[in-house]
Amino acid sequence: MSLRHLLVLVAALLLAACAPLRPQEKPAAEKRYSAAELLALQPGDFSWPATSVDGERALREAAVADIRARIALPPGPERDAALPRLFDLVAQYNAEVPAARPLLLEALPTLGQRDAETQRALLTAAHTLYAAESAPLIWPLLPQLTTSKPFAIAANTLLRADPGAAERLRLLVPQQFPQWADDARLTALTLQLRPSAAAPPPLADLLAAPLRPGLPVIVSLQRPGRQQMGLVLVRSADGRFVRDAAGRLFASPQLALARTGLPGTITNGNTPQGVFTIVGAGTATNPNIGPTPYLHSKLPIEAKVAEFEHAEIAPSAASAEWSEAVYDSYLPESWRAWPPIREAWLAGRAGRDELLVHGTTLNPAYYTGASYFPGTPQQGCMISSEDWDPATGRLLASRQLTLAQTYAAAGARADLAGYLIVVELPGEGPVTAAEAQALVDAAGR
Repeated sequence: MSLRHLLVLVAALLLAACAPLRPQEKPAAEKRYSAAELLALQPGDFSWPATSVDGERALREAAVADIRARIALPPGPERDAALPRLFDLVAQYNAEVPAARPLLLEALPTLGQRDAETQRALLTAAHTLYAAESAPLIWPLLPQLTTSKPFAIAANTLLRADPGAAERLRLLVPQQFPQWADDARLTALTLQLRPSAAAPPPLADLLAAPLRPGLPVIVSLQRPGRQQMGLVLVRSADGRFVRDAAGRLFASPQLALARTGLPGTITNGNTPQGVFTIVGAGTATNPNIGPTPYLHSKLPIEAKVAEFEHAEIAPSAASAEWSEAVYDSYLPESWRAWPPIREAWLAGRAGRDELLVHGTTLNPAYYTGASYFPGTPQQGCMISSEDWDPATGRLLASRQLTLAQTYAAAGARADLAGYLIVVELPGEGPVTAAEAQALVDAAGR
């Protein structure tokens, strides 16, 4: 790939979701991997010139030039149309944040007259970049936000600016949305505004839960708020967690934080807690993900019950319809009354999809000083770091490839069928291998 082609890629950097390749986006057919093909791969099989020093510099310079050009537009329809992409680029590259602020603050009071997608994009920018400055402008805007997604983003922005706003918002939700209980985003928001004082169930119960016997499970342990690096474990089809020859638990760093920091039921929010199904591995179209194979995880609703269940194992699931009871059947009984673990169910109902387990081509230097450094947050997927040769862009080492291959070896099926659990672990700082080991020991696995 030439630098000229890299410059063309900048137009898609932020707008692409964590999505598999589609034929119209790349001439070559999408590559899907069997377990055997995945296990045969080596890091040296992959390169991505945008990760080289020259390639990364070209992309960043093009993106910063794009940001500045959008900021310089005079007020009017053209600038209005340019704002969503402007703030996507500002957040990804952590560039020109102060210079872009006035445009966001000027646009916020007008959002009542904008369409819901523009509301979503600009309120997301407020939450991600300018919560404190935006809050006074958002309070009078709330009554004008008549759809649940923009309202939920606005409410989360107000909470980020002032956690004490929770009670006022809790009273407002049923007033503005009498049917709030039928809306997955507002249900999640209401749970967030009325957090339970109860302790979570024993995590050992969840780690030992069979989900569906005979299938491997990835367990992603994350901190509340996702501002620290989590750890990902792999449980084999026989129910035992993977260890190396010396008996050390496989535990690899993984980030489940979105750049927006929004909850998992909202577009481009954090990875939701709960149970996903895994339906294979493939390549991706998002240039921030790169060529390393992702594991294709799906939420409830996104995957029909038969696909989620891997129906050839349980043919009775072929015609089943989703319900909360079906989702709960994947959980141990002690966890079925714990609302946070149903976030994945609510996220599926809210229409989230394509939350993949993948690597990254982003330069960690963009996030130097962040509590999750060297993690590179994106759009709500689960991300493992990778090392790319700065001279050539060839892949040197990949925690993502190691995870995918560990998972493939832990299963007994060519199609890589299995499950994923994302769960938050109370505590401070990055999740440690010692914590993970203690939990696995308590689970007897």
